[in-house]
Amino acid sequence: MQRFEGRTAIVTGASRGIGLAIAQRLVDEGARVVITGRRPEALASAVAQLGGTDHALGVAGHAGDLDHQVDTVSRAVDVFGSADLLVNNTGINPVYGAMVDLDLDAARKIFEVNVLAALSWTQQVHRAWLDEHGGAVVNVGSVAGTKPAPGIGMYGASKAMLTHLTQELAVELGPDVRVNAVAPAVVKTKFAAALYEGKEDDVAASYPLKRLGVPEDIASAVAFLLSQDASWITGQLLVVDGGLTLTGGV
Repeated sequence: MQRFEGRTAIVTGASRGIGLAIAQRLVDEGARVVITGRRPEALASAVAQLGGTDHALGVAGHAGDLDHQVDTVSRAVDVFGSADLLVNNTGINPVYGAMVDLDLDAARKIFEVNVLAALSWTQQVHRAWLDEHGGAVVNVGSVAGTKPAPGIGMYGASKAMLTHLTQELAVELGPDVRVNAVAPAVVKTKFAAALYEGKEDDVAASYPLKRLGVPEDIASAVAFLLSQDASWITGQLLVVDGGLTLTGGV
């Protein structure tokens, strides 16, 4: 299917893992993609994997930097002619432990990247393109935002707020812009490696589908929500978790 023929997507944090898989799925279905990340060399490799500069553009920078956001959106419109779709995929979790002992500077950093950056990216794309032309946004959340997640509580709290942000924006930006979110459980990426490396079979045993997720699982869900197949869906959180939350897990 070429559901995204003639459309341009911006995918943040897409030099590897879930973000790169999302970008690949969108390219496979006809989109041009603009991907972001911190390391130019990793982005160059990702662009090559996506089929080269006819299909993808990499823009290096920090996800929370306003100048980087404005530049990226401007380059998307200048190079590919539009900015129809946005995937807020960038997220961080630099600390592990009880929230009562959490360093507040770390908490602020998590909030700024996982929530405020997603809002700001949406603002910039809306001002540059979506307000006049319409389109769709998907935010990448987490099952950690659906219930208490001991050890990664601030990360979970930030993802819970991202879900609420998704709902607020869906109300504000309809009918021409749809805003949805996905909530993955553990996906086999470098970001989540500490949660499963050396114990994958044991971790997967708690999932009704008896396996961990792979980036392509999330990419297919995001592509659906961005596409016209989901044209009557907005403000929703699609849990993509192999059934984990059915058993009480996060």
